[in-house]
Amino acid sequence: MLFVKRIIGALLEPFSLAFVLAGVGAVALLRGRRGAATYLFVCAAVLAYVASLPIVGNALLAPLEQRYAAFDDDDPAPPVDFIVVLGSSYQPRDDAPVTAELDREALVRIVEGIRLRAKLPDATLIVSGGAPRGSFPTAHGYAALARQLGIEDDAIVVIDTPLDTTAEARAVVARIGSAPFVLVTSAYHMPRAMRRMQQAGAQAIPGPTGHLAPQEASFEWLDLVPTSRGIDKTDRALHEYLGLLALRLGID
Repeated sequence: MLFVKRIIGALLEPFSLAFVLAGVGAVALLRGRRGAATYLFVCAAVLAYVASLPIVGNALLAPLEQRYAAFDDDDPAPPVDFIVVLGSSYQPRDDAPVTAELDREALVRIVEGIRLRAKLPDATLIVSGGAPRGSFPTAHGYAALARQLGIEDDAIVVIDTPLDTTAEARAVVARIGSAPFVLVTSAYHMPRAMRRMQQAGAQAIPGPTGHLAPQEASFEWLDLVPTSRGIDKTDRALHEYLGLLALRLGID
């Protein structure tokens, strides 16, 4: 089921859809249907262009990221005994430190978890994230960095089997039951993560991090120039909206 979800998600990405439209247009052109081919090529180009605009990615991300407030330095620490950091991606290598082995999402998440743990020195840091066969669980990279940054080994719990947010929520509940905890994940992912945690019976307090959209909307002419950063933001936002739709439809 997880594999199927990933395939569907990949096919629904804007560039993938644009490629499919262009492919169908090429077939139409070969069959002599020039009008249909032109229409499909134009649709593919417009979709790829719009999805690559930073202003579009920011507009899609902002409602997700603004739903929950982050913990400021001056905010009082919540009365919890656990901090849970959700997984992302980890690729260990011999010629780099662990900070280079974690992807951007993972690095931001675990650093925020460690920052919050400094506010809650008695809390247990639960690091989560499995990996498909042949890859490396993100939780192992999290634990390695936490140890290097001074977190005691007995204050770290590793959950290295879940492959998605649903499985992570269930694993957390299996470990700590209904005890409240701070949940750390990317700000755009937090709404879906909170819904999954609630469904599993977890008592999560949101601790979003890694915000990508500007705090205040603004416009510059450069926002009309397509960029790889723009398509990345659009892809991330659409993935979350599709995940929220699946939640509403009762799809795991």
